Order: sequence, then C-alpha cells, then structure tokens
Amino acid sequence: MCFSPNMDDEYEKLIRRMNPPRVVIDNDSCKNATVVRVDSANKHGILLEVVQVLTDLNLIITKAYISSDGGWFMDVFNVTDQDGNKITDEEVLDYIHKSLGPESCFTSSMRSVGVTPKMDHTVIELTGSDRPGLLSEVSAVLTHLNCNVVGAEVWTHNTRAAAVMHVTDRETNAPITDLERLSRIKELLCHVLKGSNSSRRAAKTVVSHKQTTHTARRLHQMMFADRDYERAPGYEMAEASEDEKQRPMVEVVNWYDKDYSVVTIRSKDRPKLLFDTVCTLTDMQYVVFHANINAEGPEAYQDYYIRHLDGSPVNSDAERQRMIQCLEAAIERRVSEGLKLELCTTDRVGLLSDVTRIFRENSLTVMRAEVTTKDGKAINTFYVRDASGYPVDAKTIDSIRQVIGQTILKVKGGLEDSKAVAQESTTRFLFGGLFKSRSFVNFGLVRSYS
Repeated sequence: MCFSPNMDDEYEKLIRRMNPPRVVIDNDSCKNATVVRVDSANKHGILLEVVQVLTDLNLIITKAYISSDGGWFMDVFNVTDQDGNKITDEEVLDYIHKSLGPESCFTSSMRSVGVTPKMDHTVIELTGSDRPGLLSEVSAVLTHLNCNVVGAEVWTHNTRAAAVMHVTDRETNAPITDLERLSRIKELLCHVLKGSNSSRRAAKTVVSHKQTTHTARRLHQMMFADRDYERAPGYEMAEASEDEKQRPMVEVVNWYDKDYSVVTIRSKDRPKLLFDTVCTLTDMQYVVFHANINAEGPEAYQDYYIRHLDGSPVNSDAERQRMIQCLEAAIERRVSEGLKLELCTTDRVGLLSDVTRIFRENSLTVMRAEVTTKDGKAINTFYVRDASGYPVDAKTIDSIRQVIGQTILKVKGGLEDSKAVAQESTTRFLFGGLFKSRSFVNFGLVRSYS
C-alpha cells in the first residue's frame, strides 16, 4: 500500500478536529495572576507555540505546570502584565483564545511558530565574530546600497554575533528582488563580517524573501549553529558586575525508573527566559513531558522531564555536557548586559547607520539591539558597553545625547539619575535636525564599498 507523504499531517488534523484545543482563562482562582490553561492534542513543538504566544504579548509567566504524557497536552500558566497585574484587557484575552483555542486548529499545525503571513521586506541573516563597531559598519553598507532597515534584532555572545535584519528598497519601500543587487548586498556584508578576523568559524550571510521562523527563535538557531556555546579561549565578561557574572546553574540527571532525563535550571529571572529554554530544548529535538516552572522571586526555577523524539533519555555524559552548555548559552544570549539606551524619532533611511556611528566614535560597542519602525516612527533599543571594557562614562553619554537630542535618546537604568546637562552645546544645533528631519538622508556616509 502506498501512503502519501502528507498522511501524518492529515492524521494530525483529523485528531485536532475530533479533539479541538481548549483554552480556559481564569482571573478568579489566583490572587495575583491570571491563570491560562491550554488543553490540546499533543504534538512536538506545541509547548513552544503556547509559550511563544504568551511571550510575544509581553506577558510575564510567574508559574507554569506542563504535562503531556500520551496523546494529550495540558499547560497551566500563571501570567501577569509587565507591572505585575492580572490580564484584564479584552483584546489580549481574545487574542489568546484565538491563537491557542479551536480557531487555531487548522493553522497552527501547518505553520512554524511566529510565521510572517505577508512579507513586505527582505530578510538578511548575519553571523560572525563580534567586534566593536560591527553594527555600525553593517548598517553603513546597507545605507550605501540604498537599503532601509525597517527592523532588526542583534545578539552577541561569547565573541560571536548574530543578526536578523529586515530591509526595503530606499526608493520604493518594497522588498528587494533583483538577484544581482541581492548578490552584491551579500558579497559586501560578508566582506564586512570577515574583516581582518582569522577565526576558524567563517562569517555567514543569508538573504531571503521568506521568513518562516520567529526572529528570536531564528537567532537561537543561528547562534547554536555557530557553536557560541563553546567558550572561546580566555573569554571573560569584561568588567561585568557580580550579578552579570553569575552564570545559570544547569543540571541533567537520568531518572531510570521512568526513562526520563531531568533538567534542572536555576538562574536569575528575566523576561522571556522560559521561551529561551523551551526553544533550545525543542530545537535540540527533545520532548518535554512534564515541567514545573516557578519565577515568582528574583530567581527562576525550571524543572523539565524530557526524552529524545525516539523516546530515549540522554544517552551519554558527552551529550549531557553539551545540553548543559547549550542551555547556559540560551539563557546568557539575551541577558541585558550594558547600559540600555532607547531612541525614538522619525524614521528615515540611514538612521541606524548614523546612530551606531556616533556610538562607535564615542568608543561604545553595541551588545544587543532591537530596531523597529511603525507608522513612520523608529523605536530602537540598544545595550551598549565601553569598547575598552571599562564602565560607560556618564560624560560620554551626556555628549552623545547632546548630539542626538536629550528627548530622542533616553537612558534606562544606571545613568538616568546622573546630572542633566544644563546647556546644550553648539554641536546639538548642528546635528539635532539630523534626527528630526528626513532632509539629511545622505549625511555621514563618505566611505565607498565598491
């Protein structure tokens, strides 16, 4: 008998028709959190899909219980908003129902988590060795090639860097489709990524019209493929605070009576931590059968009972050590190292290039970045550190804010309470319009990459 390659897909859809997912949202049973319960037919990756929906809504998961023995999956999450309050916004509650409930049953099984239904940009993926000024150089090349960066997320970890950038054509605001131009973009970006570095791991650039994977998950996959979990010789977190130096504690032991491997994680809590660990376990082809999560205090406690896709537990000490390294890396990649700067202004071509050039000229290096544009506004977040490894100097930040604009670039955290500059310098008046008007779109690009 000949079976269609889509037979498993059709069987899965039949099971979901017979047993559609059920979502119950309860604001009464818990005093300080909204309880979200999801019951569904089981499949690999469904836990990640549920966590993804809650994480993308910027909800804080304070507790969770997961059970998926057999063909059925049950999740219970205690969630709050960013301020620690219950979720009462009807739009948010309705979105959770639609994304995880019966209405999702014919779409979620056929898509990757976070798929973008309509692509209005070109996706550029970059991996390579990290160095001060790298983001500035990359964005300058894109500006020179008449590309507008409409979105980007950049991570650095263990001397490695990865970025997913969304760009459009400067003139048309449409995706870039010309193959010759795309080849040129790829060639020049590869040249920038390689620099003068002689690392055994090569730089990589991928240009595509499709993005079928959620950006954060894709960044995890890219850094995992680049083996950032392998500590570089002599690598240290320069001048890091004691809190930043506290690495997560990860243990993996086998529970032979039940054929489970038990993964125990203890780390400082932070937003999106659960997504990062579940994402890594899923992409390493492990199945979570049970889990208990507690993140109600400053520390997060996560216990996972896992097996391989074939039903076996962790098979060797080498595999156990690799899993520990990979989970540690997954947690550390998104740690908010450095000083947080937020920029909000009118979007224009070359904005990212100009801002990061100013950072570079003031000896700041970008550790992590999130770039978004919406309705003509650019909302960018940068985590920066001194390129020499010293703490960021308040005078340097004051100088940068004078150039960019005190209300345009804001400091979040450490230097926010520092003494404000009483009088703006003449530099502010020379360059201030750069961040308020689109008339300076060609400013600051003097180097040729041809």
